Amino acid sequence: MPLIRNIHETEMNTVQMEGVQGASMSVMIGRDDQAPHFAMRSFAVQPGGHTPKHQHDYEHEVYVVSGNAQVLLEGEQHELKAGDAVLVPANELHQFTVPESASEPFRFLCFVPIEQNCGGPVPGS
Repeated sequence: MPLIRNIHETEMNTVQMEGVQGASMSVMIGRDDQAPHFAMRSFAVQPGGHTPKHQHDYEHEVYVVSGNAQVLLEGEQHELKAGDAVLVPANELHQFTVPESASEPFRFLCFVPIEQNCGGPVPGS
């Protein structure tokens, strides 16, 4: 049976991690849906908010749905807008930050593996 979910109709939950401000997430497709290799997550970061500054042992890809933000990669800030795609390499310190002056939340899809490179489930997959 096909699985179809709409980004605007999927319940978002507040991200509960140290270093997060104004971010929520939903798992669009993941482990609970029997996805064997990858999970697709939807994030919304409010104006003035940010994800945690963190790194992990797996790569992930990001597609910007709407809004504007900056991403920290390789020690530098890079501007992002709707339609941009980002590769975050494994072990790369990264963070998404939305300016206070933003007129809307920053929405993005994040694609991660189901399993970490060192073994065990990827959180939020």
